[in-house]
Amino acid sequence: MTYRPLPYELYDTQEAVGKQWIAHPSPEHRRLLGLARDALLFVYATGQPYRFEDFRRGLEASGHPPPGTFETPGNDFASLEDQLNSTREFLTSRRDEADSTRDKEVLQSIVDTLHFISATGQHRTFNEYLEHLEADAPPYVIASFNTKAEAEAWLKNQPIPPDSASVLISDAYHWVVHDERVGIFRLPRVHDLGYHLADLKKRHPPAAVASFATREEAEAWWKAQPTPARWAWVSIAGEPYLAVYHPNIQHRALYPLSMADGYEVEDDEEGPSEP
Repeated sequence: MTYRPLPYELYDTQEAVGKQWIAHPSPEHRRLLGLARDALLFVYATGQPYRFEDFRRGLEASGHPPPGTFETPGNDFASLEDQLNSTREFLTSRRDEADSTRDKEVLQSIVDTLHFISATGQHRTFNEYLEHLEADAPPYVIASFNTKAEAEAWLKNQPIPPDSASVLISDAYHWVVHDERVGIFRLPRVHDLGYHLADLKKRHPPAAVASFATREEAEAWWKAQPTPARWAWVSIAGEPYLAVYHPNIQHRALYPLSMADGYEVEDDEEGPSEP
């Protein structure tokens, strides 16, 4: 397998969005920049940086299509495609105005990300991801497994293995690290959920929607909900738990708030608003 280094990582593109955010404070421009920010996060959260780079290389070989190239879907996602196209137009103009070659290339990479979502028909998945962000849901995951061996077998069978995404193994968060140079996967455990719980506790203090004597009772109740929210506070034997629903993989889980211990982050002094 050929190793394809990514020319600009997530930090570079998000930094570029941040600079544009400061330079263009109007609500409309920030709405477009917010969509660009979320599109960049989407590619990584869904494990597609290498798939995107393949797509981007194809664009470089055939020529970058101008804004408005992609036909608006005749379905529920027509509005989303209009927003993607407006964002492409805005960032294409900013690219043309940029002074340095690097700034032009980074902005083009963001435009290509928006093209990628449209050209690969990922409107539904991207829209679901936007709903995920809007709901303040726990960190996004692309799959769930009972054992690490199951996760590794699944990864090896993927035509384009994911990278930089999160999966659940026995409901614990693990990060998928795929090194194309040697064809090796790693699944280190990560503590994103601990930080999320600590942050959620501050912004949405636990107010249980239901109380249970045992975890088994809580699990049975949560599984019986036909259309659950993406998350809800519950109480089990007097302890707060976060009940979580991942609709993209139809998975439900319960996490004790005590997992947030040690992951509280002190608020910094407020600075200028950023995306």
